Formats: sequence, structure tokens, C-alpha cells
Amino acid sequence: MEELYQNYKNAVFQSGDPHAEDIVLSNMRIAFDRMFLDVKEPFEFSPYHEAILEPFNYYMFGQNYIRPLVNFRESYVGNVSLFGVMEEQLKQGENVVLISNHQTEADPAVIALMLETTNPHISENIIYVAGDRVITDPLCKPFSMGRNLLCVYSKKHMNDVPELAEMKKRSNTRSLKEMALLLRGGSKIIWIAPSGGRDRPDPNTNQWFPAPFDATSLDNMRRLVDHAGLVGHIYPLAILCHDIMPPPLQVEKEIGEKRLISFHGTGISVGPEINFQKATASCASPEEAKAAYSQALYDSVCEQYKVLHSAVHGAKGLEASTPSVSLSQPLQFLD
Repeated sequence: MEELYQNYKNAVFQSGDPHAEDIVLSNMRIAFDRMFLDVKEPFEFSPYHEAILEPFNYYMFGQNYIRPLVNFRESYVGNVSLFGVMEEQLKQGENVVLISNHQTEADPAVIALMLETTNPHISENIIYVAGDRVITDPLCKPFSMGRNLLCVYSKKHMNDVPELAEMKKRSNTRSLKEMALLLRGGSKIIWIAPSGGRDRPDPNTNQWFPAPFDATSLDNMRRLVDHAGLVGHIYPLAILCHDIMPPPLQVEKEIGEKRLISFHGTGISVGPEINFQKATASCASPEEAKAAYSQALYDSVCEQYKVLHSAVHGAKGLEASTPSVSLSQPLQFLD
């Protein structure tokens, strides 16, 4: 906790905000207060967890904590008009699924902050398919309590403790049933990272790039959307925010990873929805179709990620836009 405090303080001071000291003390006081409260009275997450907004607003707590770490002047949204299309689809009772890469524990806050001005309905209503670590790590739990979550055990950690593997599988089955029920109700927007974990830099080049998707996980999600009995839309989403709170270089079994934090530009971008029938028209078998659809979504995420990387890390800003990825900066970025 001391390390978290120092790293957070250093990152917020990097911003040059004249109120940095007050921001750090206020946010860390609240964060520690919530962490200690959970130690005394541990919160148990259900398979489907709805964001807790009262008597304490955990959603705004998470937003306010991550906000000072984002350099909004060097942050971008790709194809913001598509988020408007999504909002209309949700209003009509249709479902939306965002197939995304995953970079940091702060991803939900970054997505919500990027859309806070233009698409607050999406910011506040996304349901995140989350691994078990975000609901067990004491430093993470208060932030998770402010998000809508479908809690699952990642394949990467399924056999960390062999005697718990069966319990984890049963829990995942319950979560899938919850997801099916939610989708049948309509007007749901769900975020899922089919890689099963966070992106990590290439050990040789130190370059970050979206981790490969697991075609089976993605196909399961598509089937759930199709079987809901309502119109569903699947969009590829790219996130770039690894500098704010990068994960450990290696996947760790133990809870309690070191939190490195910094002030940096970020970006999100969404591509046009990808239709399964069109993407797999030339495939000869279900397995081939499953792989082709996964690859089509992954390719779109990678293409968008390159544009965000060029804008943020290549310092090209809005000039990094391409015919398929139009970058913008929502108004509050420039306040």
C-alpha cells in the first residue's frame, strides 16, 4: 500500500496539475479507506455483479482515481460516431458486444473516461467480463465494486491450484448462464477480451501489441449473442493505455503484483461490426469458420491499435487518422 501511494503520487505530480498534492491525498485517502473496510468486512462478488453506486459511489471513485493519470491532451478516440450507433442499437433493445484487447487493470476506467462526454450511457452501463483476480486482490476490489462485472476464471489461471480447477469450471458455467439471461433481456453492452489476459510487451523488441485471441472463447460469446433471440452486434475495440498501469512482465500466479503507475496519453478505437456469415463465407468447416472469424476481429483490433500507437507514442496526434480509423478528441480533453 505504501508503494502504491508513492507510485500514484509520483504519477499525478508528473501531470503538472497545480492541485496535484490535494488530488493525491484525497484519492489515496478514499482508496485506503475502502481497502481497509473490505479487509474488515470482505465483499463477496456474485457471478453477475452490478456496480455499487450508493451509499458510496464506487463507480465515481474509480473514475476520479484514474482521471489524473490520463494525459487528455494526448489521448484519442477512434471512430467516435460508431459509439453513437451503438447507443441507438441499445435503445432499440438490441445487444452489443465489444471484442477487445486488454492492457491494464485501469481499462474499464479508461474506456469510461474516453466516452464520458460523448457517450455517457455506454460509460456507465458496460458489463465487463472479468477474471477472478480483480475480485480477490485487496488493492483491486474497491475499483471492481464500481463496475458491472461478469466474473469468470481465466484459462491462464485455471490450474494454478489443481484442487480448485473443478470449482472454477462450475463457477464459469454459472457465469455463462447469467450472461445468457442478461442477453435475453436485451439492451446489454458487454466487453470481453478473448485473449484471456492482459497484453504484454515482446521480450525482444519491448513493443506492445494486442495478445492473440482465443477462437473458442470468442465463438462461445458469438453463440450466446445469437441464441439470445434478439438482434446482436459484435464490434472490434482497441485499447492503448499500457503506460498508465502496466502488468508484470510475466503472468503471475500469486495475488499482490507490483503497481507501476504513470501519467500518459491513452486511446480507444472501435471498428465497424464484423458479421459472422460474411467473414466465414468461404470456410469449409465450423472449425475453419471459428478461426477465420476470430482472425477477422483480431486483425481489426490490431489495425486500430497501430493508429492509436502512431497518434500517442508516435506523437502524430490527429494526423495519424486513416480512411478506416478517424481520430478525434472529445471536448473535455481540451478543457
